[in-house]
Amino acid sequence: MLYLIEQCLNGIQLGMLLFLLAAGLTLIFGIMDLVNLAHGSLYMIGAYFAATFAAVTGSFVLGAILALVATLVVGMALEVIAIRRLYGRDHLDHVLGTFGLLLFFNELVRLIWGPAGMTLPLPSEMLTAVQVLPGVYYPAYRLVIIVATLVVALLLYVLVMRTRVGMLIRAGASNREMVGALGVNVKLLYTLVFGLGAALAGFAGLMQAPILTVQIGMGENILILAFVVIIIGGIGSIRGAFVAAIIVGLIDTMGRAFLPDLVRQFVSYSAGSSLGPSLSSMIIYMLMAAVLVFRPEGLFPASSK
Repeated sequence: MLYLIEQCLNGIQLGMLLFLLAAGLTLIFGIMDLVNLAHGSLYMIGAYFAATFAAVTGSFVLGAILALVATLVVGMALEVIAIRRLYGRDHLDHVLGTFGLLLFFNELVRLIWGPAGMTLPLPSEMLTAVQVLPGVYYPAYRLVIIVATLVVALLLYVLVMRTRVGMLIRAGASNREMVGALGVNVKLLYTLVFGLGAALAGFAGLMQAPILTVQIGMGENILILAFVVIIIGGIGSIRGAFVAAIIVGLIDTMGRAFLPDLVRQFVSYSAGSSLGPSLSSMIIYMLMAAVLVFRPEGLFPASSK
């Protein structure tokens, strides 16, 4: 029972990271109608920035703040220099253009930081375990990820649904030409939205950096799950991204934790160890396929966000 609770918390923690990535993706796609395969590169850049700034300043928190700001600036610069040229073109052009940017960022990171990975050490107070339930202890840093992401989700909701900027963002998603005709600088609005999406991806990367090695291409696999999340939740829906991220995180974590033992009842130990994680991934994609068949607009369409 204690192991089950721990794995549930691990699934929620993975879901929180997926939400940060998916929220940025769904904002960019829902508002700009842009398929951005380079979003995982911004996740990677955030992790590299955090590892670098933390090493220079000697502070994890200060390094994280500087990395967040730097990723925001990189995202805005990327939108002005490259992404802006893709608006109004078909999705195939978006895929090809942003895939080229993905390759560019991989080689840029290799040029600046080298091919070897980096690590981001945690402060000693985050290396402890916290008692979350009687007899259940959980790593403090993973709880920090969950709490920090919940705060970000709340702030994002307030920004999009309760502020003037959010009103302009939603209006720009509905009718860009009308918003521009009313005197709103749509180009600046899109730059700010893309920068916000980049910052969310960078935040996910820097939060994941102490758990995994910071390395080239680290954002590519998790980006696939982020796309699955926005398809299940509903493209353009922040609430859908949040709920779907939790669902996907729990399925992936619980499947990897419990399916290998179940499969080993029927096959050899080594086969069960490899089949379990594969079946876990298959369940996620089967869920996505079911959503596409029975509710193609997603669990929470953008109109209900």
